Amino acid sequence: MENCLFCRIARGEIPSRKVYEDDRVIAFHDINPARPVHLLIIPKRHIVSLQTVSADDEPALGRLLAVAGRLAEENGSPDGFRVIINNGRIGGQEVPHLHAHVVGGPEPVGPMLERN
Repeated sequence: MENCLFCRIARGEIPSRKVYEDDRVIAFHDINPARPVHLLIIPKRHIVSLQTVSADDEPALGRLLAVAGRLAEENGSPDGFRVIINNGRIGGQEVPHLHAHVVGGPEPVGPMLERN
């Protein structure tokens, strides 16, 4: 996707505070962090969301999850972290390119969902 924000970051057209890159994924600091540690990990290949994933996407998604723990620890969250993948309008996805938020820090992240 030529104008996709995250595709442009993956291609190096938009600068980011990159913490990791390989042939399948790239990880960088969120520009508006919600926690002391807030990284985004994205597949380099454009995938809209988990709702559109195919078998061809499994290597990138596996890599995304495989590097999350190491990146959380290396960036200041050695005692645990949370991985969040929002999907679609109901799930709160703001950028239509699959991405995982890796959040953590020295204090507990808090409840997973607000209780109604």
